Amino acid sequence: MTDVTALLDRPQRLGVARTVLNNNPRLSEGMAERIVDEAVKFTATCARFPEARLRPSRIVDEGWHALILHTRLYHSLCDGLGRFVHHAPELPDPSRHNAGELTRTQEMITKAGLSVDDALWLAPTDESIPVAASCEHSEPGGEGTCSGDCSNTGPN
Repeated sequence: MTDVTALLDRPQRLGVARTVLNNNPRLSEGMAERIVDEAVKFTATCARFPEARLRPSRIVDEGWHALILHTRLYHSLCDGLGRFVHHAPELPDPSRHNAGELTRTQEMITKAGLSVDDALWLAPTDESIPVAASCEHSEPGGEGTCSGDCSNTGPN
């Protein structure tokens, strides 16, 4: 798989991008679409590598939240990927940021055969792309603990 846009058709992508824009009126439509595409890549990678315990950046998380809100679409996407990717919500805490985990997630996206939009994988304190999401997700634990936001169950 090299083209994530094949996973959602144009009207579906635009519908999710509209949700991103509704929550983030300062974004351009093009940026909202890029965020959605990266969220789809993240979801596809989580489904392909269920034990990897990946984490989205704050920006990608904004797109993932919007994607999940489109429940039928998200369910269908996960069905097509062969595995439902669950989201484990938590309270915001940017202090849990671990740049190595984001780098590892990007490496896994590449391993899944997808390109990475590096500009969307910024630290949670970098607000050069203004989104409403206020944190990344992680599990409680010490240094090196992987995030739990990509915990998967087996095929539906």
